Formats: sequence, C-alpha cells, structure tokens
Amino acid sequence: MANSIGATAPRGVPEDIHRRRWLILAVLMFSLLIVVLDHSILNVAMKTISTPPPHGLGATQSQLEWAINAYTLVFAGILFTAGLLGDRLGRKKVLLYGMAIFGTGSVLAAVSDSPGQLIAFRAVMGLGGAFVMPATLAILMNVFEPEEQPRAIGFWVGGVGIAIAIGPITGGLLLEHFWWGSVFLVNVPVVALGLIGMLLFVPESRDPEPGALDPLGVLLSIVGLVLLVYGIIRGGQLADFGDLRVLGAIGAGAAVLAGFVVHEMRSDHPAFDMAYFRKPAFSAAVAAVSLVFFALMGVTFFSVFYTQSVRGYSPLQTGVLILPLAATQLVFAPRARLIVERYGPRVVCTGGLLLVALALAGFTLLGQDTPIWVLEVLFFVQGIGMAHTMPPVTTSIMQALPREKAGSGSAINNTFRQVGGALGVAVLGSVLSTGYRAGIEDRLRVLPPGMRHAAGESIEATLAVVERMGPQGRSLVQPAHDAFLHAMHTTALGASGAALLGAAVVARYLPGRTPPPDGPRAGAGPQGAASDTGAGAARADR
Repeated sequence: MANSIGATAPRGVPEDIHRRRWLILAVLMFSLLIVVLDHSILNVAMKTISTPPPHGLGATQSQLEWAINAYTLVFAGILFTAGLLGDRLGRKKVLLYGMAIFGTGSVLAAVSDSPGQLIAFRAVMGLGGAFVMPATLAILMNVFEPEEQPRAIGFWVGGVGIAIAIGPITGGLLLEHFWWGSVFLVNVPVVALGLIGMLLFVPESRDPEPGALDPLGVLLSIVGLVLLVYGIIRGGQLADFGDLRVLGAIGAGAAVLAGFVVHEMRSDHPAFDMAYFRKPAFSAAVAAVSLVFFALMGVTFFSVFYTQSVRGYSPLQTGVLILPLAATQLVFAPRARLIVERYGPRVVCTGGLLLVALALAGFTLLGQDTPIWVLEVLFFVQGIGMAHTMPPVTTSIMQALPREKAGSGSAINNTFRQVGGALGVAVLGSVLSTGYRAGIEDRLRVLPPGMRHAAGESIEATLAVVERMGPQGRSLVQPAHDAFLHAMHTTALGASGAALLGAAVVARYLPGRTPPPDGPRAGAGPQGAASDTGAGAARADR
C-alpha cells in the first residue's frame, strides 16, 4: 500500500498536477469561502440597511427579505446548469467567470443607493456564486486520486462550515468601523486573490465527450427550480404554505421538475442521467444532504434570534458563539474518512445524524437564564455529527459518477443542499412564527388594533413596538421571551425529527464496511470496494 498513490497518480492525474494538488485545494477553498461566507454575512447588516439614509437605505422588512432571497433564488435556480456547463466548457473557465461576476456584483451592491438596486445586484452575486460552488468540488475530484478524495472532500466540507460561522464575525467587525456597504466590498480583494490563484495553479478539465446539447432539459431545470424555491421562500415569508400563491408556485415548480425527469429519462442525450438515482446509495446520500441542511439552516435561523433577542448578545458576539459548530467541522471532517474506513459509511453517517438530532433536541433545554456554555456544548455536538455525515455522503455522491461528469455530480450535491436549506428556513421559520404568534397573541391585546398584527410577526417585531412605546411597553418583554422560547423548543424538535429521518434513510440504504480489495488499488474496478458505494463507474475513465 505504500506505493499505491505513487503508482496510480500517473494513470489518473498528471504528475505535475498531482504534486500541487493540496495547493490547488487551498485555492479552491479560498474561492468557496467567499461565496459561502456571503450567505451569512448579510444577516448582520440587515438592521443597519433598514435605517434611513445616509446611514442605511431605509429598506422595509419585505425589501430586506428579498435582498437575501434574490441571491438564494438565482443561486439555486442556476446551480444545476452551472455544473453542466463546467463539464462542457471547462471547469476552470466557469470558475473564473463565476468569481468575476460575483466580484462585480459585490462592488455594485456596495454602492447601491436604493433597496431595489441592492436586490438586483444581490441577484447578480447569486449568479456568480452558482458558477463557483459546483466548479470547486468538480475540480477537486479531478486533481485527487480516489484514495485521497475522501480526505480532500473533508477539507472542502470543513471550509463550508467555517465560512458559515465567520460570516457574522466578519460582518460585525466591519459594521463597527465602516458603513454597511463594506460587508460587500470586502469580497473584492478576496475575489482578486482568488482569480490570481486560479490562473496560476488551477488546471483546466472538462468532459472530453460531452455529447449533444440538451437545451430543453436545461430550461426545464432552471424554470422548475426557480418556481419551487420561490414558492418555498414565499411560504416562509407568509408563514402560510396553504396560500394559493405559494401552492401555485410550488405545484408549478414540482410539475416542471417532473417534466424534466420524464424528459431526461426519454432523451438519448440527457443533461443528467437519471439512472444514477436508481442506486440506493446515491439517492440516500442525496436525501441525507437535503435533510442535514434542512435541519442546519433551520437551527441557525432560530439560534440567532435566541442569542440576540432573548439573551441580548450583539451580532459579533453571536458569530463567536457559533464558532464551535464550525471549528469542529474544520477539525473532524478531514479525518472522517479514517472512521469510514474502519466502520463503513452506513455506521458513521447514521451515528453522525443521530448526534445532530440529539444536539437539536437539546435546544429544548435552553431558557432565558440557561448558562451559555450549554449552547456551546450543543453546537459542539452538532458540529461533530455534521463532520461525520457530510464528507461520507458527499463522497458517495461524487464517486458515483465518472470523473468527467464531476460537474454534474457537484451540481446535484449543491442543488439538493440549497433546496434543503431553503426548505429548512421556510418550513421551520413558519413553525417558529406560527408558534410565537400563538403564544403572544393574547398579550398583544393591550396594543392598538392596528399594531397587533405587525407586533405578532416575530419577537423582533414585538420588541420594536415595545421600544417605541417606552415604559408602557415593558410588560410585553417577558411574555415575548416566553412565547419565543416555547416556539423555539417546538421548532427544534421539528429539526431534530428531520435529522432522525436522515439517519433512518442512511441506515437503510448506505453501504456498510467493505473488505479491502485484493489488488494494489482501492476501487480499481467494478468488483472493488468503490463499486459497493456506487462508485465503480467513477473508475471507468482511468
């Protein structure tokens, strides 16, 4: 085994690329960092952007929501297409293009002089980000040999985790010293350094035989994903998934995506081969990704309100509190492969998801005066669980496809993660909102009729009314805290249930531990260990 890497590198990855593979990974993670970080950094600036000019833009609550959702909508809608284009046109080209678009959108967002402009330029940033994220994972699969791919994916997953946590910290530091646009302008030097690193070190790769174009399939995927994600976002905004506009958008999106699946199954040159979903390990891994991010984004959503609105921590302090969640992923995710090699992906992923479910259920222990170290322990446990879930399932997805289709695999992985995260925020956010309104509604009768509905939308809305009322409104503070905590506990149990469902799926369908192959190279053919995880096809192009 000592010479296996040296023996396989020339056959799969050119020697000059093999030697600088870790440097290439560092450049890819640097590029990924800025895109993922932007998802969380904007949340810190929302309050400042809502203030009247010149300190902010005077954005309304609805405009603030669309400043976030415009990015999500474009990002989710284009992800799948971006991965396909990377395979066809070249992943390095697509990555450079995406970074340039993202940087341009960041500059324009920073100098916006109206909420409408900010929303439009956030959509431009979403377009750029959609081309960056799948390209990084696809390139990773083409510069590492199969033996090292799980470790490299572990670092990739850890980078995503740390970016989620440092977003609020970075945003808080910037807003303490600069104007609101700095949370976007900070992207520019990072993008510039990333572009230089890509040009110097990242190799080009593409599918040598991409086949004929499938414009109808691409169009159906974009329209279906945009409609579906829009309906999910709108349902979360209204806290009512029974609204006809919400049902119409979600139903239309589901119908278009069903048409996409039918078209792909009948096409002789599909944009994505649906046969991969017939492999239980591949489908289970995709489902696990969706459910993990459903739970993660939901808990991130309500934990921010808990730390800031109930406990009184600043945005910067809130970012610091989330660090255990990110640090554990950065430390443990790259080493998850060692546990997988010993016990197999089924045991490791099931155990990881059970830890995530346990941590989420633990949020029911949190009250107004609970020692803050309890929250830190919960984040720590959740981080360990995710660190032992995401690398194995991501590896299962990526190794199920041939190397030349890495862009398609990355697109599937990221699309399902994005849709799962959007569902988590929308569905669990609706549960939180509905539970909060039910708990505070009776106490809001002391307010004038015109203020009651707005004050019951969220704890932030109630506390804003209390602040305007002065001493007369103080009697609502404690009921608001109590109502939020009850709603948070209910929502946490819902998130925990999603993680338990994921654990059941992977326990049933992911493969167990496989014996080491007789040959010198793991997963070298259809009978190797990789074939048991659906990865045998990934070796066919060697």
